[in-house]
Amino acid sequence: MIDFLKFRPLYALLSAVIMISFVGAAIYKKTTTGHVFNYSVEFTGGAQLLLGFENPVKSSEIVAILEKAGWTGITTREFANSKEILVRTKETPEDIAQLGEKVRQAVQSELPDNTVKVLQVDSIGEGIGAALSWNSIKAVIAGLILMLIYIAWRFWSVSFATGAVISLFHDAIVILLFFLLTNKEISMNVIGAIMAILGYSINDTIVIFARIRENIKTMRNSSIAHITNVSMNQTLRRSLLLSSATALVVIALLFLGGEPLRDLSLALFIGIVFGTYSSICIASPVMLMLYKEK
Repeated sequence: MIDFLKFRPLYALLSAVIMISFVGAAIYKKTTTGHVFNYSVEFTGGAQLLLGFENPVKSSEIVAILEKAGWTGITTREFANSKEILVRTKETPEDIAQLGEKVRQAVQSELPDNTVKVLQVDSIGEGIGAALSWNSIKAVIAGLILMLIYIAWRFWSVSFATGAVISLFHDAIVILLFFLLTNKEISMNVIGAIMAILGYSINDTIVIFARIRENIKTMRNSSIAHITNVSMNQTLRRSLLLSSATALVVIALLFLGGEPLRDLSLALFIGIVFGTYSSICIASPVMLMLYKEK
């Protein structure tokens, strides 16, 4: 039997490093760039186009071409294969398809030997983007509060509820820290992935907590720490098998789903890994800290 609780100081140290890193990186990014996260056009407002090329091309060439054509405030993102480039502009035209065609023609005229295609276009107003940003924050907060209420009612214990919600908060912070350090965009897909991971992680935590509650009734002469350790070992195989099976699907999506789904896949994969970790190493130790043993 693995003594998971033996390593509680190590879990606490790792979580402290994650939290401190997140706060430090957020402060540094805010002071140096004026913003914390790199938000997609869905939140900032503007137009975003994914251009595909027959031959590899550098993003600096595309910026120069578009600035020469009269566009200002152009930002780009170059992908690994150099055949797809994400172009973002603050311009929000009524006809987004027309803007995409204008951009394609401008680039094609300067690169006659390279076939240019518009793979994806997105447009959203600044006001709608601000509303989406606020609604996303409210959705995550509401999800955590509802989880707290549900676990408290389900197990009739504040200690169980607090442990579960702190582990969920930990999962969300890990995903956000990754996107903060890599300067990847926070999009609606990423927000959706975070919400999905909260549901995935809480399911794993509930399975462990349910086994703890069952064992409390049958192992009356044992301490709550021993019961928790036994329960985590009893559910370990189930947790690892479920996480491995889900991770395989997400990995396939990561490599075969294309660039538009890459950030979503990354967020899901990180959430699955750390969701399993937090269910075992965060939720149960926090519950033990608050549990009043009878």
